[in-house]
Amino acid sequence: MIAEKTLNQTLHTAKFFKRDEFYTQLSDIESELKHYKEHFKGKVVFCNCDDPRSSNFFNYFAYNFENLGLKKLLVSCYKNQEKNLFIQEEPESAVFLEYTGDKDGKKARNAEEIGIKMLQGDGDFRSQEVIEFLKQADIIVTNPPFSLFREYVEQLLKYEKKFLIIGNINAITYKEIFKLIKENKAWLGINMGRGISGFIVPDNYELYGTEVRIDSLGDKIISPNNCLWLTNLDTFKRSEDIILSKTYYGNESQYPKFDNYDAINVDKTKDIPIDYEGVMGVPITFLHKFNPEQFELVKFRKGNDDKDLSINGKCPYFRILIKNRKL
Repeated sequence: MIAEKTLNQTLHTAKFFKRDEFYTQLSDIESELKHYKEHFKGKVVFCNCDDPRSSNFFNYFAYNFENLGLKKLLVSCYKNQEKNLFIQEEPESAVFLEYTGDKDGKKARNAEEIGIKMLQGDGDFRSQEVIEFLKQADIIVTNPPFSLFREYVEQLLKYEKKFLIIGNINAITYKEIFKLIKENKAWLGINMGRGISGFIVPDNYELYGTEVRIDSLGDKIISPNNCLWLTNLDTFKRSEDIILSKTYYGNESQYPKFDNYDAINVDKTKDIPIDYEGVMGVPITFLHKFNPEQFELVKFRKGNDDKDLSINGKCPYFRILIKNRKL
């Protein structure tokens, strides 16, 4: 008999990994990818967290292969090879697919027509087998496991890859990710929050919350409204200034100072004052509109005492300390 503590840990682990089963809708992929067309011509794209038999990332790139001018499309997926209390059937084989465009005038648009091949291992993006595909690629585009987001991005940087990936908004708060943004090595994409309409989840996934639905194809859709695209592909938004209309002087009471850092608090990006030369603490969602030529990222979250920024002893949700470069 399994000890109660061990069983609870096993149940917790099963529940935890289930949270990674979020699959991107084609409409959300189209809404984001339309802004990056110039980056893909002559490139090898790799979707390394995608089953080509069901992935909408595969569907998008296979259908738009010629329109984007791709050189090659690589797709691979992870399949758990372990049997446990929760998985009684035989584990599925991990697969990969390689597509170099139409041959002899025939348009092969589904995975079976193109040809699926079996991987020797489980298809984990960290496995040497999948890393060999990664080395061939120019741009990585996928929805990686949220629970492994730090490790996933670290690998992309190690192999110096361009990327466009989906993550949770809270990924901004990871010191490793914020460091990349601060050093201008990564930035947010075009769509975020409600701009990403929802994710397809497995049939056995419990629907919760108010923004859930079943679409016309019978897929279960959850709309958490807390996700973003992270990329190092240039976008038009990075050169657009935030239009500022509020003023600090004469409205000082609306901008209280932090207890543990010489900076004012700004609750909303639209309320950033146009006339304040000092440091300001803004919400993490500011990064969605961040132009590195307009603002400097000074610091994240912590005050001079290395504790969370506070106002009258209370800590607002994570703040990013910024300074206007144009004053």
